[in-house]
Amino acid sequence: MSRIGKHPVPVPAGVDVSVDGQTVTAKGKLGQLSFVVVDDLIAKLEDGKVVVAPRADTRRARTQWGTARTQVSNLIVGVSKGFTVNLEINGVGYRAAIQGSDLVLQLGYSHDIKYPIPEGITIKAEKPTAISIFGRDRQKVGQVAAEIRGYRKPEPYKGKGIKYSTETVLRKEGKKK
Repeated sequence: MSRIGKHPVPVPAGVDVSVDGQTVTAKGKLGQLSFVVVDDLIAKLEDGKVVVAPRADTRRARTQWGTARTQVSNLIVGVSKGFTVNLEINGVGYRAAIQGSDLVLQLGYSHDIKYPIPEGITIKAEKPTAISIFGRDRQKVGQVAAEIRGYRKPEPYKGKGIKYSTETVLRKEGKKK
């Protein structure tokens, strides 16, 4: 039994949710998103809440139940508030800047890295060492953040690289004489 799936997803004011067969569509101030629920589950709109329930007590239905409920919740939060991931850059000479529709990263390589900003994602570099990624699709925001972090992951000796703002880098002690 899914503990997450049992809870209905509340629909806040300003968000219109429609359930058409297996497709759940949410419209809000940030746009429109939709999600197709797997055939083993049923999605219903009851009393201003979206309820996801299994059709039968099968193993696949139980495994997908909580995932589908969370996906529907992410749709509703995405079109109403959006999602933000913050990255920090540590290292001498490491910096980020926005040039047109590209994020330009200087990460100690012999060349600058130009990352094209995808459609539906907003990237801000308030400081040269801080990047803020905002969008309505949680998966896309997380993927963009992971790709940017992948250019120079934080290393354990000096902590240089790109890390999530919530991440803690386990530091190692260097060589001793």
